[in-house]
This record gives sequence, structure tokens and C-alpha cells, in this order.
Amino acid sequence: MGKFHLGSISITSPAFEHGGVIPAEHAMEGENVSPELRIANVPAGTRELAIICHDPDAPLTDGFTHWLLYGIPADTVVIEKGGGGAFKQGGADFGQEGYGGPAPPPGHGRHHYFFHIYALDAQLQAEPGLSRAELLSLMDEHIIEQNRLVGTFER
Repeated sequence: MGKFHLGSISITSPAFEHGGVIPAEHAMEGENVSPELRIANVPAGTRELAIICHDPDAPLTDGFTHWLLYGIPADTVVIEKGGGGAFKQGGADFGQEGYGGPAPPPGHGRHHYFFHIYALDAQLQAEPGLSRAELLSLMDEHIIEQNRLVGTFER
């Protein structure tokens, strides 16, 4: 069993509250633009931040990854709406790098979108285009703290 990475780091968004509905503009059928994210209480010793947006409710073996964002400087407090291009982005399960908004199968019910934030004790020196599994593997021994913001969406 791995260790817990509990702490005070936080991730929020002015677009939706934790547990609330993600606005349609951030969905695949809307403007498909990433929501603004706010980061606070980054722990001492953090060298880099990473964010993974993942839908565990997708009817796939390991859910569906919507966004991988890494190489984020530790002093970052806001990621602007649509601002992922300022950092390294991985390959989402849509088959491209960058943000891909919620797009659950019609009638499949409410899906939960976890925006996980990770405070890392090292700079990963990772290239853009990593998969979720590759990024998690690189980060595993470097996570100081983590937290998440959860939004919901259904069609």
C-alpha cells in the first residue's frame, strides 16, 4: 500500500463548487475550454505542480483521462480559463494533447470529474505528451501532497 499524501494544498475553481455541476462551456459539446483553477497552500519544498483531470465513471477499465498538465511552477496560484498551453500537457484519452471537456455517454448518468493537484519535490524534466500512466509513474516517489476538486456533468 502506498503512503497518503495529505496536507493543506488546495485546488478550486470560480466556475463550479466542489461537488457542483461543471458549466457547459467547459464540456466537449460547449466551448471545450478548461476552467480557471486556483491553487493555494502549496507546501514548502514544492518544486513543481501537476494536475490530472480524470473521470472514473467512464465505462472503461480505468476510466477516462481528460487533461494532464505538468511542469507547473510551484509559485503558480491561478491557471487561467483555457490557459493550459502555458505548461506541458499530456495526451488525454481523446487522442490529443491538451484539455478535453466532459463528454459522458448520453443517458449514462452523472459523471464525476476529479481535478487532482500534486505538489512534487522535484522537477520532472518530462516531455509533453505523456500518458496518465507515464506521468503517475514519474511522479510517484516525488509527491509531497495532493488534493482534488470534483465537478459533475451528465448528458
